[in-house]
Amino acid sequence: MPPEEKPYRVYRGGRTKGQVHDASATTARARRDRGPREPRRRKLGLPKLFRRKTPGRVRWTTISLLAAVGLIVLVVAWGVAGFFSFRSGVSSANDRLGAGVAKTLKPSSGLLLSHPTTILVLGTDSSDTNGREADRHSDSIIVVRSDPAHHRFAYLSIPRDLYVSIPGVGSTKINAAFQVGGAKLAIKTIESFTGIPIQHVVVVDFSQFEKLIDAEGGITVNVPDAVQSNRFDCPYSTNARCEQWQGWRFRKGPQHMDGHQALIYSRIRENLLNPAESTDLFRSSRQQAVAQAALAKLTSVTTLLKLPFEGASLISPLATDLSATQLLQLGWVKFRSSASQDLYCRLGGDATSVGSSSVILPSEDNRSALLMWNGQSAPQLPTSTFGPGCARGHTLSATS
Repeated sequence: MPPEEKPYRVYRGGRTKGQVHDASATTARARRDRGPREPRRRKLGLPKLFRRKTPGRVRWTTISLLAAVGLIVLVVAWGVAGFFSFRSGVSSANDRLGAGVAKTLKPSSGLLLSHPTTILVLGTDSSDTNGREADRHSDSIIVVRSDPAHHRFAYLSIPRDLYVSIPGVGSTKINAAFQVGGAKLAIKTIESFTGIPIQHVVVVDFSQFEKLIDAEGGITVNVPDAVQSNRFDCPYSTNARCEQWQGWRFRKGPQHMDGHQALIYSRIRENLLNPAESTDLFRSSRQQAVAQAALAKLTSVTTLLKLPFEGASLISPLATDLSATQLLQLGWVKFRSSASQDLYCRLGGDATSVGSSSVILPSEDNRSALLMWNGQSAPQLPTSTFGPGCARGHTLSATS
């Protein structure tokens, strides 16, 4: 063995020159290799919603969820406030109907959402401006039948001058029943004449209808023919200006009306553009068009949105036995109905005079019109100016 070689190896401990072992760097590198550290909440099986979020990061799904919950709470609160306001107005309308009227009505067969029902709508008009303060005649008489199964309504118009027998009074115009005995006698008279069981009643005060229509934001009325009235209810303050004024004018076709315009249109008795339309039958048809448009607007989505603020005032022109829940059910049935399938009918007869009064003697064809209204026969248009008949999809004018 050479003397310079040793019989063993020398191992040098310590670090390699120029390298420093960093334990923290090794740990960080290991964490990067296996991904971000899982929070302890995941080990506990908690939902993602409750796991710890990285500071500074916002999850849009959480924001969307909270916004949706907030919107639902707002809608529910709005609906509750609207219903209580609406119910308060309906309660006052129930009180205005008068005692004993509800007992005259026939019981309903079930929920208005799913069962047909008949509603008598009586329109009264007393005006301080024309000396009719004590006039309580029912100028507009309509029997409405809802048909939820077929999503449609049927309207039966009864001329105010129809000459009928009123229980306890005798033979006279049918509109006198309301003046003599209120809604109770009007219900009995119409049931006796038509054979229709009346299950609910709504009395509309046209002198207050202006407020309802304005609260609804106005209504759209289809005017069958152009109308120019005489100078009633002149809008000017001086007689000289009123003498120059030509009267109220309404063009033919659909048009938007505010409360005052609708009230004026419903009160027109004389059409200077067509003297043949200067009868109460035409005036009643105008009132019915206004009443139907306003009551339909009452159940619209835009009106329902106003319930928290206008719920009580919207019902102020009405007196009815219907509850708030029943009115909302009718609103839903009306919402689902098709206007093109609605049926418009009227009773009628021959114009004549009895004593000094102009009346309409009932026609035998009224029986056929009632069968049409009940859906038992096909609708047919009236064959004379005052005759009975039906039409589907549009309101009957006096000349239909």
